[in-house]
Amino acid sequence: MGRSQTFDTATVVRAARTLFWQRGYEDVSVPDLEEVTGIKRSSLYHAFGSKRGVFDAAVDSYLEDVVRPRLRPLQGPDVAPEALVTTYLGGLRAALADGRPAALQTGCLLVNSATAPVGRDEAVAQVVHDYRAELHAAFRRGALAAGVAAPEQVATLCTSAVVSAFVLARIDPAEAVATLDAVLDVVTREGGVLRR
Repeated sequence: MGRSQTFDTATVVRAARTLFWQRGYEDVSVPDLEEVTGIKRSSLYHAFGSKRGVFDAAVDSYLEDVVRPRLRPLQGPDVAPEALVTTYLGGLRAALADGRPAALQTGCLLVNSATAPVGRDEAVAQVVHDYRAELHAAFRRGALAAGVAAPEQVATLCTSAVVSAFVLARIDPAEAVATLDAVLDVVTREGGVLRR
């Protein structure tokens, strides 16, 4: 009979997620995972199969705990007119400008992964593709609710600006904020939506 698991999986995944988010898949070793989670290699492998299994669980956790709660106001049955500009873009801008949460200064786990060697993995590339599509669909719903004339184009612009802001957040947070300011100005002008 095998040993019973003595750790909380969600806690371990969150700890690993933070490490992968800060350093990237390639720069995290199994000993690093052991240290940050407090779990021995054998237990990590038993629970997740491999370092890659831990990473995949961290990505799922990132989508559920970080990405989707922020997108939720743009995905429900009744999207408020201010959901795209004020709630999502304005909220992201404020978080980046304040440096809170500090994790945003590490950009986006998925965008970071897309630009790293792990991004060439077919399964990772698919997750990143699906993430971009989810952003675009949510932004399109927000643009429609705001009454913009060209919701598809605004969604594409917002998706590109958000991805760019996440890349810039790692190296130049002020430029990340400026990128969001630029898209906020365009979308506000296009939709006639008051930002503040």
